[in-house]
Amino acid sequence: MTQTYRLTGMTCGNCEKSVKQKLLAVSGISNVDLSRETESVTLTTDKHINVSDLQQAIGGEGGKYKISSLAEDIESEQTRSWFQTYKPILLVFAFITGITLVVQLTQPQIDYMEWMRHFMAGFFLVFAFFKVLDIQGFASSYAGYDIIAGRFYNWGFIYPFIEIALGLAYLANLNPLLTNSVTFVVMSLSIVGVIQSVLSKRKIKCACLGTGFNLPMSTVTIIEDGLMICMSAAMLMQYL
Repeated sequence: MTQTYRLTGMTCGNCEKSVKQKLLAVSGISNVDLSRETESVTLTTDKHINVSDLQQAIGGEGGKYKISSLAEDIESEQTRSWFQTYKPILLVFAFITGITLVVQLTQPQIDYMEWMRHFMAGFFLVFAFFKVLDIQGFASSYAGYDIIAGRFYNWGFIYPFIEIALGLAYLANLNPLLTNSVTFVVMSLSIVGVIQSVLSKRKIKCACLGTGFNLPMSTVTIIEDGLMICMSAAMLMQYL
């Protein structure tokens, strides 16, 4: 018999190899077909094996990897509200927006262009921070949907540092024409893979906040990238 499960926590080829070896060592399992891109594993067995036994085999409840039946996963997704699902990214946006607005409130008059510049600086620096916490995991997840990282894997290691450079450039107001041009191009390329994934209804994890949060790819990700494209375009209009 064959059974497919959801398997999370794998971030590289070595992870896949390690988990496969551990599952093949379980009595009754004759074949293991897994993928970190789809976060799934299909087992061929000659008897029923409890999910708890599979979890124990790959490291236990407190381990890096977590296995669950698709039925449990669907039920979990259904019981989570929209806010619970996107709480991390909503809090990040609220934090950056709040801090940058406070800066404007200290000025005699609100400068919306300066506010956007500060917002984008905060956006890139905060999002890059979460990516570099597990840059190997980010690169692996990013390659699953980004049009550049899918062809050039190392782009996933470069991208967070591009975000850091852009964040610092916005913070220092360094060469606004070049900074906004690079942002417009980079984010426009990034949004292509996101749109493709959403339209194809692929159930994959968004890597915008690295691997620390279980954020599904959705229209929220499109809005996030689209907002940065619109802001960079608005600021570019001042210099063209």
